[in-house]
Amino acid sequence: MRGLFWILALSGLAVAIALGARLNDGYVLLVAPPWRAEVSLNFFILVLLALFGVFYAVARVVLATFAMPRRVREYRARRQRDQAGFVFQDAVRLLFEGRFGQAMKKATEAHGSGTAPGLSALIAARAAQRMREPEKQQYWLEHAKTDDPRTEAATLMLEAEMANEERRFDDALAALDKLQGKQGRHIAALRLELRARQGSGDWDGVLKLVRQLAKRDALAPEVVSEIRTQAHLANIARRRSDQGQLIAYLRGLPDDERGRRVSLAAAKALVALDAGNEAQKLIEATLDKADGDTWQSELAAIYGHLAGGEQTARIARAEAWLRKHPDDAVLLIALGRMCQRQRLWGKAQSYLEASLSVEASQEAHLELARLLDQLDKADAANQHYRASARLNVS
Repeated sequence: MRGLFWILALSGLAVAIALGARLNDGYVLLVAPPWRAEVSLNFFILVLLALFGVFYAVARVVLATFAMPRRVREYRARRQRDQAGFVFQDAVRLLFEGRFGQAMKKATEAHGSGTAPGLSALIAARAAQRMREPEKQQYWLEHAKTDDPRTEAATLMLEAEMANEERRFDDALAALDKLQGKQGRHIAALRLELRARQGSGDWDGVLKLVRQLAKRDALAPEVVSEIRTQAHLANIARRRSDQGQLIAYLRGLPDDERGRRVSLAAAKALVALDAGNEAQKLIEATLDKADGDTWQSELAAIYGHLAGGEQTARIARAEAWLRKHPDDAVLLIALGRMCQRQRLWGKAQSYLEASLSVEASQEAHLELARLLDQLDKADAANQHYRASARLNVS
């Protein structure tokens, strides 16, 4: 449609010029003594237009000739930039392909040509680290820090990641502290810091970080649970020589972080420190809330070994658990042991025999044999001793 419009417009202009030229009777007199020349106005206009066209063409040719060196330089520079860009792309591709020697070579070429010098240095540093060349790695990291201020954060992140991989956790934390001072901490930085604090054994810091990441849904719930468990187990082990510190730590432990392994480790640590009352409270609080999936027979076994305190109340609490878990052989042994401690011989024997009916175990046979020895039933006791020995051999 636009082409048709221009055709019509040009046709109309040509017709107008032709009509104007036909009606134009003017002339031009040129005098240069002793010569005179008279030409029509139409011819004079055509000559002027022709001269203008020739002058314009000559001027363009002259300008293009003088501009040729500059255009050649620009063309060469543009071609070099394009080639350097291709080299940089090759460096990235080779790095991801795992061809680290070639990646470092290409990154060096790209850096030398000035193409993304900071990123090129980072690629070279990562390639050098993969090839276990620490001197080159440090050389390129220094270039990444100084050549392009925009890549400073990326350099610190890469430095922390590589330090974690090389188990230089203090260096990783130092790099992340610098990053925090400049840009704060985002999720990826928090993950790197979490790994560094795990490696350095800062389990209190691990708990703080994993709680932050859990609030941001940055870790899978299973991973959060496992990391919390590892941290609590390490903290319990670290405090197992100081009863006061251990009790204070366990009292501050959130309920949703008291998993099976944590509760068991805490109970064992308290018993080892002769903190039987605290162990009793912990076990009772855990098992009172336990259902079929969270029930822990191991805690019931420790509960049965607790000496001192009000044994009758413990027996009553354990019997309440037994109503919910009647087929727990370990709980039955614990009840038998507690009843034996209270000289409730008949109940002790019945609980131990019930445990054997659920599952034959060396421990139940031994406890029953000791009980029968106390009751002067040597023959029956010897039978259980022999049964215990057979289970031990098998």
